[in-house]
Amino acid sequence: MPRLPFLLALAAIAVLTLMDALIKSVSPRIPTFEIAFLRFAFGSVVAIAVFLAVRPGMPSRATIGANASRALLVVATSVTFFYALGQLPLAETITLSFMAPIFVALLGALFLKEHVGGRIIAALAAGFAGMIVIVAGQMGADFGLRGPVWGIAAALTSAVTYAASLVVLRARAQRDPAVTIVLIQNVAPALIIAPAAWWVWRAPAPSDLMLMALIGTLGTAGHLLLAHAFARAPAARLASLDYTALIWASLIGFFAFGEVPTLATLAGGALIVAGAMIAARR
Repeated sequence: MPRLPFLLALAAIAVLTLMDALIKSVSPRIPTFEIAFLRFAFGSVVAIAVFLAVRPGMPSRATIGANASRALLVVATSVTFFYALGQLPLAETITLSFMAPIFVALLGALFLKEHVGGRIIAALAAGFAGMIVIVAGQMGADFGLRGPVWGIAAALTSAVTYAASLVVLRARAQRDPAVTIVLIQNVAPALIIAPAAWWVWRAPAPSDLMLMALIGTLGTAGHLLLAHAFARAPAARLASLDYTALIWASLIGFFAFGEVPTLATLAGGALIVAGAMIAARR
């Protein structure tokens, strides 16, 4: 199997992890539904521009219907994950979301009839073990599960809906152009969330509005990369790459906030990279 899908997925996860960090920074000042709406509204502007530049042709009724239905999963994932980001530490939220690759592999086998062989199981096990090593090191530093129970429940819920949305993405990415998928994925959620956002609306400061524009751009770019990746490789083979978000989070923390990764983070990261390499083998 070509390496390109794995490189695209790795880049997508890095971009989306940066987006998560920015969302975490604005969550104390902007309500969750408003963050979700602005993320997809600004993302729609970027997606429309890309769509007009690429000109893939008008989507069929079947394409619009299937991807609009997936938008409900995207909304559920975004709202629950953004809420969790506002309630829990960033590392804990991302860690809890790492149940998603397990669900991706299982749902891919169940609904897409994808083969989940020993290599994929080994990749998932290595990635999960790496995540456990990192979490154990953090708990040794009095990390633990902090925050409201609803924040934890929201993070786990987002893992389930995110996995389901990726499996649907895999099914549609083989039929529809990536730019069409991402266009609908931004416009439909923005329309769905708009009433709730209007209900809780707080006028954002100009600086926060600029951050939201950047968040929307990063979200659209990340999902364009994901759509291209899932069009070229089975969902189960890409699932373990989600664990690399911890590596990107560590890098962002180091360069942006001066946080030095612990030995547990480095050891866990090595296991995560090993899992990714196992999954990427031909």
